[in-house]
Amino acid sequence: MGAGPIGLELAAALKRAGVDYIHFEARQIGQTIFWWPANTQLFSSPERVAIAGFPFQNVDQQKATGEAYLAYLRAIVEQLALPINTYERVLAVQPQPDGFVLQTQTQAGEHTYRCRRVVLATGGMARPQKLGIPGEDLPHVSHYFKDPHPYFRQRLLVVGGRNSALEAALRSARCGAQVTISYRRPEFDRDAVKPHLTAEISLLLREGRIGFLPATAPIEITPQHVVLTPAQDGKPTGGRPTVHPADFVLLATGFVADMSLFENAGVALQGEQRAPAFSPETMETNVPGLYVAGTAAAGTQQRYRLFIENCHEHVAKIVAALTGQPYQPATTVKDRPYEV
Repeated sequence: MGAGPIGLELAAALKRAGVDYIHFEARQIGQTIFWWPANTQLFSSPERVAIAGFPFQNVDQQKATGEAYLAYLRAIVEQLALPINTYERVLAVQPQPDGFVLQTQTQAGEHTYRCRRVVLATGGMARPQKLGIPGEDLPHVSHYFKDPHPYFRQRLLVVGGRNSALEAALRSARCGAQVTISYRRPEFDRDAVKPHLTAEISLLLREGRIGFLPATAPIEITPQHVVLTPAQDGKPTGGRPTVHPADFVLLATGFVADMSLFENAGVALQGEQRAPAFSPETMETNVPGLYVAGTAAAGTQQRYRLFIENCHEHVAKIVAALTGQPYQPATTVKDRPYEV
């Protein structure tokens, strides 16, 4: 389940290994990348996000934008003729003595499948991490930044202090928005933010082109303003609140994984991140025959430690476990020829 980059890389490896499989994706391939802001570059370099032995080439030899990477993924699916049941959501994974029963849903209705083994490559960013405050679902409030244009000549409050928040603040300010950042800590974490973002944000803060409300947290949003309270150690203190006028609010507060399929199948979820228990040698969870691949292996990551670039090894481990044969991923297509 899951047709993000690692799910697609695993599908390519399974097809090359002659494994009989079926691939489900609840929406479209690369769905998480699809809702990234327009023209946003991936964190990793092209060679580190290339999959299935296909080099990633782009016109400027820079890090790929989300749009370019989706085109790359589509090309691989077409080139390898990978069968994918897109827009078929898996509702349940039920362990049985001889394998698993899967319940799925499409526009046509519900369906049932039986299989011997299951791999969950469902990612770690299924939905926004909500704050649970009044007004969070008002029309002028969003957890997704698609484009700065709607904020032109508007007062925008960006809540958050990581890469996504700072990138949205920079682009919106340069687009002509009056931007203020509210961050729950007194300063940005330079170890967790891309260096060029902190440098550019620092410059605009010094010039007064972006406002900054450090050590603050929103506790209520209204159509006209946001109520902020002092924060300490990243948490609201309940101190004297202040009111900040805003026409729009962008809550760049992170995302959480959907671990419901793991949980319902009996996989042990550990810690605050609810990371699945699995063998690092095979990626098999505590439920025999059920494997995890990609960023889902870290559950909901507070500090991201699993990315596309360091999950490629999951594919080799799972294919070896399923086939009983060592699997060496191709570094380029010519290293591992494949005919469709």
